[in-house]
Amino acid sequence: MKTMKISVQPNKLLLSKWTAVQVVAKQKHFIVSKVILPEPGAPSDALPEMVEIEAVYSKTASKAVRQIPWRELQDERLWKRGWH
Repeated sequence: MKTMKISVQPNKLLLSKWTAVQVVAKQKHFIVSKVILPEPGAPSDALPEMVEIEAVYSKTASKAVRQIPWRELQDERLWKRGWH
């Protein structure tokens, strides 16, 4: 079975909304709160390395934030674009 890829434009990641296919710790909806660029000295057209995603709803006082490789968002087995 071939993995389907979601088309993601790195320059439009910031503040984009995502739904996790598998709910983890009762968290399903996320927003990209930060795009982590390569180290200084990388070519100016280099793609982001990671994104920081933040759970939209969390029962804890602190927001649930985690960093993932931005290309992980292209895997439709893990993520859906938008909130579903």
